[in-house]
Amino acid sequence: MAGFVVIEGIDGCGKSTVAKLLVGRIGNRAVLTREPTDSQIGRAVRKGDKEKISPYVDALLFMADRALHSDAIAGMVKRGKLVVSDRYYHSTVAYQAAYLKRHFRGDAFKWLLDANLRISLRPNLTVLLVVPPELALRRISGRSKPSRFERLAFLEQVHKNYLKLARLDRSIVKIDATEDLDSVVQKVLQLIMERNL
Repeated sequence: MAGFVVIEGIDGCGKSTVAKLLVGRIGNRAVLTREPTDSQIGRAVRKGDKEKISPYVDALLFMADRALHSDAIAGMVKRGKLVVSDRYYHSTVAYQAAYLKRHFRGDAFKWLLDANLRISLRPNLTVLLVVPPELALRRISGRSKPSRFERLAFLEQVHKNYLKLARLDRSIVKIDATEDLDSVVQKVLQLIMERNL
């Protein structure tokens, strides 16, 4: 069946690996996508990771990329595909709320959540891979150049924001991503089957 599945979590939780393995196990009816996308706006988002830009511009670029991505996802689902996305709006809320914290007048989390819900699709399943930030950083310590987000204090705030999202949205399913990779993938596959996706 067609549908839309999102795999979320902090850097180093294993979401990209889990998403790839899921699509491989599901087969031809599944399509892997990710954010930022490979669109012109998605490339601008990635460029912003290497350059110092306004946190407001950063947040808005992520949302513009998502608006395009949402249209693409809707089209794939309409064609009968099961779309598995490595990140979606939850990442923007969790990361950008932490990033905007020192700049925003008011509640950045609330503003970002409201804005993103207006431009995003409702996933059939959102899986939050939960891992302690210290372990996540150890997992990604071998990367050639860490991103601006890969700092312990920052990831701890992002982790809290993800847990807050899960409390606000009961449809988000948390999975312990400290378990072995195969167990995590099997649990996500089970959730997909339970929802007849």
